[in-house]
Amino acid sequence: MMMRYVAVTLTALALLGGCHKKDDPSEAGPAERAGRKLDQATEQAGAKLDNAAQQASQQLSDAAKDTSQKLDNAADKASEKLNEATKEAGRKLERAGEKMQSAADEREAKK
Repeated sequence: MMMRYVAVTLTALALLGGCHKKDDPSEAGPAERAGRKLDQATEQAGAKLDNAAQQASQQLSDAAKDTSQKLDNAADKASEKLNEATKEAGRKLERAGEKMQSAADEREAKK
């Protein structure tokens, strides 16, 4: 168990030894260069994620607008059909009323 702690400590010291600061970036140690590459990769991945999120948001917005327009069109068509059906029902009621009036007039004439 103690050996493990010694190995971890020596590894950490070796890594930290490679991270000495220098004024010239070309003379950076291997850990520092790896850290810079990791930073660059993280920034690039973050930018790609931001771009993907913006594109997804725009696509959702476009889809919502399209769906809204389709729903509006469907509601308009349904309203038109309901109006037509109401008018047709009114015409049929009127014809039935006329027939009833005509039948009543005929009964009155026979008296």
